[in-house]
Amino acid sequence: MNRKTALAAAVAAALTLGTAAMATSQSVAQASATTQPGAGFQAMSTTGRLAALDQAGKEAAATAKALGLGPDERLVAKDVLVDNDGARHVRYDRTYRGLPVVGGDLVVHRAANGKITATSWAHDGALKVAGVTPKLTAGDASASAERGAKHVKQARTTNLDSSQLVVWAFGKVPVLAYRTTVTGAGEAGANTREAVLVDAASGAVLDTYEVNPEISGTGNGVNVGQVTLETSQGGSGYTLTDALHGSTVVYDSYNSPQSNPAQNARTFSKSTNSWGNGSTSSRESAAVDASYGLAKTWDFYKNTFNRSGIRNDGRGAPAYVHVDNQLLNAFYDDSCFCMSFGDGSSQNGNIPLTALDVSGHEMSHGVTAATANLNYSGESGGLNEATSDIFGSMVEFYANNSTDAGDYYIGEKLNMGNGYLRRMDNPAADGNSLSCYSSRAGQVDVHYSSGIANHFFYLTAEGTGAKTIGGLPHNGTPCNGDSFSGIGKDKAAAIWYRALTTYMTSTTNYSSARTATLQAAADLYGANSQERYIVSKAWAAVSIGTALPDPGGSTSSPSPSPSGSPTGNPNPGNALVNGGFEQGATGWTQSANDITNSNQQTPHGGSWYAWMMGYGSANTETLAQNNIAVPAAGSPKLTFWLKVTTSETGTTAYDTLKVTVNGATVATYSNANASAGYVQKTVDLSAYRGQTVNLQFVGQEDAYLATTFLLDDVSVG
Repeated sequence: MNRKTALAAAVAAALTLGTAAMATSQSVAQASATTQPGAGFQAMSTTGRLAALDQAGKEAAATAKALGLGPDERLVAKDVLVDNDGARHVRYDRTYRGLPVVGGDLVVHRAANGKITATSWAHDGALKVAGVTPKLTAGDASASAERGAKHVKQARTTNLDSSQLVVWAFGKVPVLAYRTTVTGAGEAGANTREAVLVDAASGAVLDTYEVNPEISGTGNGVNVGQVTLETSQGGSGYTLTDALHGSTVVYDSYNSPQSNPAQNARTFSKSTNSWGNGSTSSRESAAVDASYGLAKTWDFYKNTFNRSGIRNDGRGAPAYVHVDNQLLNAFYDDSCFCMSFGDGSSQNGNIPLTALDVSGHEMSHGVTAATANLNYSGESGGLNEATSDIFGSMVEFYANNSTDAGDYYIGEKLNMGNGYLRRMDNPAADGNSLSCYSSRAGQVDVHYSSGIANHFFYLTAEGTGAKTIGGLPHNGTPCNGDSFSGIGKDKAAAIWYRALTTYMTSTTNYSSARTATLQAAADLYGANSQERYIVSKAWAAVSIGTALPDPGGSTSSPSPSPSGSPTGNPNPGNALVNGGFEQGATGWTQSANDITNSNQQTPHGGSWYAWMMGYGSANTETLAQNNIAVPAAGSPKLTFWLKVTTSETGTTAYDTLKVTVNGATVATYSNANASAGYVQKTVDLSAYRGQTVNLQFVGQEDAYLATTFLLDDVSVG
């Protein structure tokens, strides 16, 4: 639910509306620090934000040069956040010869004195693209997109669809591509739209995602109860214009198509300031629900994080109710900076999709689009969805509405058969969502892979064990059998928000999200804080990484970054130094910068791994470690985890990864060994028992099509 972001939420219970007022003037576990207001960020006025963006724009050329970007690249300032100590975090989009770079965004971190201290990359370093003249026409790209669409049936190109030339930087080697939209039958109805990324040279499909993805549910009414609204008076009447929240206007779309909800739209206006009757017999009732929900979401972000609206510029996004016909969907669309709510369908008794958690969820998709802009596919798509679930739930807690108590159930008012749409405490309970990380997280629907981050957030906030929250049973069950207390929802939300807005980029995956939240926790509460420790415990409890040392028994301050000079062998029982690459390149010799924590790929464990090959052209790379003492007793082995992905077909070994010991090849893997996830490999080293040897991985790729070899957790013992 991104860009056109959808939570097809059908809503429950009846709304009894009182008179609207015109705009005028849970327990937390013990931890080592209190929540910093605004997640550590200064409040910024609209004028102040524009000035900060202007400064970032003036610095863009010098910044690009300092970062080593190429002469064809330009940085475009998108957002600036300023810490309480004056440090700045400047988010840039990137262009290449005037074309937008998808996956090229980055965040430049500057100290209060202006010095660059770090950079968070979606795609590391300078871009190298063969050219910007496509071999395919836009029509060719549309035809390929129609054939390659995965989320809609009978895909076709309509006058609402388009093809845009972009640089696709999600792989190791950026390529020229078309970003094309197609229309077909999908979960959002007969006119569901899908984005398809097509290689502009070969026509190969690079990625697909729904433009307005949704989740269907059933319900029987609107449920926010009697509420007060902010409206505006003009002439002889009132309108649903909320001047206190960026002049947000709620319109009656009058069944305009979801591709253009403003087509037939009209303002809600009347001579009295009392709106709706609590049922669908009045078109105002759905508008009341939307206006209330969006105002509460705005207040949550403003009062909790010093954020003024979706884009932090004080401007409210228009909202449209009664969109389309039989539309069981609600979504945020960044292209029109607007939100749309359907009236439901026969599947849910034609109940409007205008509940409090729906508004919080959808408006939060706008915040994600304005900040990290997490790509809506793969693991980043799961994180995108989870972010809206996390903050949608936090809005429920914030609103403190007596008829809709805060909890960690998503869609608990949807009248679903099992009582909810998703559960953050136990995601797998719905039969589809993932509670624990696995190598298939990037292949499942983003609404199901979101369960991993939802589960992490719940465990961070509430810890393990059974409890009742908002009148509903919750049970934080970890994947590793651990037991611990949480730090409270407010601190957990502050950490997630800072990680999202400061360290995540469009390509962030689960491993990188762990790194981002650990850094955010260190920023807010200290590198040796209990909060940071619990964050690491919660990630380990969803099968991502291992827990940091308990600061209660340690005086050292653990770091999520590689250490340049570890003491001794950090891998007990392993003759290799730094076999998991968590100390960066320590102990290894590499011909290219293969050892990385780039979030473009997924490590087997921890945050670092070795990424070899993947160029799609003739290349050779080596990764080696010398002076390895092979054990003299038993049956010594070399073991490692390998993931192979390829564009090649068939069983012919075009691209290879060879393992050599003292120059002799002991194992060979190729594109024919492609796998969905990591596979453990074992090589017998009995012939080298008691010897000191040199180990080398040699990657070789031919001139056509790419094969990527990912290595992690290498061990000799």
